[in-house]
Parts: sequence; C-alpha cells; structure tokens
Amino acid sequence: MKAFRVVGTFNDARQEKGKQPFKIEFADESIEAVKEQALSTLGSRHKLKRWEIQIAEVIELADAEITNPLVKYKVTGE
Repeated sequence: MKAFRVVGTFNDARQEKGKQPFKIEFADESIEAVKEQALSTLGSRHKLKRWEIQIAEVIELADAEITNPLVKYKVTGE
C-alpha cells in the first residue's frame, strides 16, 4: 500500500474567492483509487457534487512525509 496527498480546491461561496483549498492524505494502491476516495470523502463531508471539487495534483509520499496517523499505520504498520 502507498501513501498519497491530494491537493486541490472546492467551491465554497463563504470564502473570499469562492474556493476553499484542501490537502488530504490517503493510503491505497493507485492514483485513480485515491482520486475516487478524495471525491467521495469531500463530497460526503461538505455536501459537494463531484464537479465542485477540483483536484490539482496527487503526490506519492515517502514514509517520513506522512502526517496522518491512520494513513501512516496503514502504510508502515507503526
């Protein structure tokens, strides 16, 4: 299993520029699966449609770069 950080924005009218930036980490096998997780999680948490979420980049992380404890446990077992 690999760790990835998804970076992007989503539509939020309450923000000054109408966009809310986000960075979120996931553990999975492929970039496509991580993108799907990001869309699903953000849509559920913030009541967004998929077209309201813009993913700018997906970065594969080394073990030392992981900040989310759950993701770190899934990847390294520690």
